[in-house]
Amino acid sequence: MSSVSNQSLLERRLAVLPKGLGVAFPIFAERAQNAELWDVEGNRYIDFIGGISVLNTGHTHPKITQRVHEQIDKFSHTAAQIVSYESYVDLAEKLCEKAPISGDKKAVLFTTGAEAVENAIKIARAKTGRHGVLSFVGGWHGRTLMCMGLTGKITPYKNHFGPMPASIFHALFPAPELGVSEEEALRSIDAIFQASIDPKDVAAMIIEPVQGEGGFHQVTPSFAKALRQICDEHGIVLVFDEVQAGFARTGTLFATEQLGVEPDILTSAKSLAGGYPISALIGRADIMDAPQPGGLGGTYSGSPLGCVAALAVMEVIEEENLLARSNEIGEKLANFLTGLNQSNIAHIRHKGAMLAFDLLDEQGNPDASGTAALKQKAFEKGLLLASCGHHGNAIRVMVPLTVSDEVLQEAFDILKTCIHNPKSGEF
Repeated sequence: MSSVSNQSLLERRLAVLPKGLGVAFPIFAERAQNAELWDVEGNRYIDFIGGISVLNTGHTHPKITQRVHEQIDKFSHTAAQIVSYESYVDLAEKLCEKAPISGDKKAVLFTTGAEAVENAIKIARAKTGRHGVLSFVGGWHGRTLMCMGLTGKITPYKNHFGPMPASIFHALFPAPELGVSEEEALRSIDAIFQASIDPKDVAAMIIEPVQGEGGFHQVTPSFAKALRQICDEHGIVLVFDEVQAGFARTGTLFATEQLGVEPDILTSAKSLAGGYPISALIGRADIMDAPQPGGLGGTYSGSPLGCVAALAVMEVIEEENLLARSNEIGEKLANFLTGLNQSNIAHIRHKGAMLAFDLLDEQGNPDASGTAALKQKAFEKGLLLASCGHHGNAIRVMVPLTVSDEVLQEAFDILKTCIHNPKSGEF
């Protein structure tokens, strides 16, 4: 255990880091294993956040850690567009094999989810010769300027950062929890095409199969089919952003597999490499080949450490049957929450272990303060929870899929003591 304290590190942090870099909990990690984390004072926490859905295979999975150690002994970096390496090609082949897109496919690797999204738009514009992009209210696509523009939430992500990029338009996202029907969402697309941009000027339409920051609201197969039809009619590139939903979180490798619709491009990041920075685009070969040589890349894009980690992640998902485990965890948690029979818990929704639920006040309105209180009470009892959603009243679960039944039950027990009265933690 470190000799420093959380408080001393917080004071040092405050002195040198900008206020814009927020932090959810006043602790500093010392070590972590699977679904558990210990701070510098030796306090133990059950991790239901997983690095914001990065650790589907858990903290420090031994197979992934071993592969990265082996790679470090060989080399850590060359810049893949200067001198490439076999693991980059191996990973691209695997991604093309697994992606739910028919026909010839190609893949390219980057570092972050935001980079993957940015390059999806670049590729779509290169292919179509158009400029417009349509995204959705509540969607989350990253923190770079283009990705902020695509993201469908102002506070705190867009405030004070000046004008957003041009030619981005937001349609409604259908979510029964928010009172938005599929018909209304489709009408909002039509309204954009009538009032704001001609569809022949739209290069891409981007949507998360399950919204992340927006509240874990789900695209239905019928809505996905309608989007595919619109894109086919107008020659628009359809992009499914699977940065958060991918790699077993929803019970399939890609959430797209559950929609019965093929996108033109998929983005992937977060749990792709089990905690090591890497992201990917997989798409139809004729679209992916649109940029000229040199038009894609980045100094750290497709890091050899990330490549070997991602290849190990794919093995772990198969060997440890994590697709079935994801569905099992989701059902267990949904049944647990339903069994509490609490009037302040509403709209339990999940695909696999990608689960969220809303907290409501006595009048049935979104209870953001109660949600914050629940997170704080759970933290005090050793459980890390994250919130999300339009009103900040949704709890989202991103626990590693490798979590043991014993630790999962321990988390349920903590939740039960907190959730009955989230403002006091008492029954």
